[in-house]
Amino acid sequence: MRLRNIPGAKDELKQYPTIVVQDPSQYKGSWNKLFNNDNPIHVEVGTGKGQFLVGMSELHPDVNFIGIEKYDSVLLRALEQVKELDRPNLKFLNEDVEDILNFFQKGEIERLFINFTDPWPKNRHEKRRLTYKGFLEMYEQVLVDGGEIHFKTDNQGLFEYSLESFAGYGMTLHNVSLDLHRSGIKGNVMTEYERKFSSKGMRIYRCESKFRS
Repeated sequence: MRLRNIPGAKDELKQYPTIVVQDPSQYKGSWNKLFNNDNPIHVEVGTGKGQFLVGMSELHPDVNFIGIEKYDSVLLRALEQVKELDRPNLKFLNEDVEDILNFFQKGEIERLFINFTDPWPKNRHEKRRLTYKGFLEMYEQVLVDGGEIHFKTDNQGLFEYSLESFAGYGMTLHNVSLDLHRSGIKGNVMTEYERKFSSKGMRIYRCESKFRS
């Protein structure tokens, strides 16, 4: 999918430092001070236009949410949703998930969400998939012991690959759904893509995977 560049997006993001955190490396090990509480931190990588975290932060005010999105023009859409809301438990990082170890120390994150990530279907691009073992190694370093990844996608091939990747890494799988919206699961918050795809009758695949304690 081609992304439309919005002129001045990065400068606009900088105008809201209480929502889009500038230089997040300075908070490594002290995110609880930024949020001014000791609530658990849940992170979404590739947060897109922010619909998922906006919904989650409203439903779970006792959880701190951080969305990581490297494309400033996309993150600007998330900012537009949040800047008029009173949502102190929601922050965004205009950063690349590949740098996640620069922003969090071991045990700072309790749960990580990966929603509708680029499937990178060609074999030569395997290392770019956000469920590739190289990324799992990084996630494990910042999650609490026994931390969880919650994963959703519309892409069956990526889902099958991810299940194998999680299991191959020694993670345990829970609540695996091959058709999320017909599974009866409660409390599901949809992303922009999820709403679009499900409205067309497409299956949504979901699973929860847990690292070793």
